[in-house]
Amino acid sequence: MALSVFSLTWITLLSLNISYTESVLYFVFYGTITGYNFVKYFAIAKFHHRQLANWLKLIQILSFICFVLMCFYATKMSLKAHIFNIGLAIVTFFYAIPLFSKKNTLRTVVGLKVYIIALVWTGVTVFLPLIALDYKLNTDAVLLGFQRFLFIIVLMLPFEIRDLKFDKPELSTLPQKLGLGKTKLLGIALLTIFFLLEFFKDETQFSFILAMLIVSILTGLLVCFSKIEQNKYYSAFWVESLPILWLILMIYFN
Repeated sequence: MALSVFSLTWITLLSLNISYTESVLYFVFYGTITGYNFVKYFAIAKFHHRQLANWLKLIQILSFICFVLMCFYATKMSLKAHIFNIGLAIVTFFYAIPLFSKKNTLRTVVGLKVYIIALVWTGVTVFLPLIALDYKLNTDAVLLGFQRFLFIIVLMLPFEIRDLKFDKPELSTLPQKLGLGKTKLLGIALLTIFFLLEFFKDETQFSFILAMLIVSILTGLLVCFSKIEQNKYYSAFWVESLPILWLILMIYFN
């Protein structure tokens, strides 16, 4: 996942003709590992350090190392970027930690999960690097942010379909509300909008459009062939690796 977020952030820089910036990209990479492990394992670990299994202790050590590296690269970023990042961190924190009660988190709010994830990923991979590099927001940057939001929602659909057998009915996820067929049609519709928005930008390149077309087709196929009983690598590897492929295509075509 960290490589995917790293790739999407680099894609942002390439799309807006911004030079490779190590401090931003590595901050995002290590920050993703730190944040993801916090969200995924906090409910398991909490504060029972002495009772943790060895594998969970290793994850905690890895997370701490990544947190230190994240802080190191954070020192190279602007105050505006940190203020924006604090906002994203607060959302991430309450995604894992109960807000108003002992059980309810933002993740359990009806129908909100996929949009929170898309919002945070868009903030991290589009607007955080632009703010950190003091890039003046323009129409292309806003369109890129909207494209990224749509792409992340579509990318989440195979995970949502896979989790149908685990999610409680009250979560009201897209597959629960729409059913499998309409969820897949929604994914194709959002991908179509995602792709067509590229033609509304003031500046784009044929190589970017070609890479986006290939990724859109592959993403659409993975959404269409998604099912509840998936191979364990279907979403967690093939779907999640699409941003990495997208970055490779953009670099190759350029």
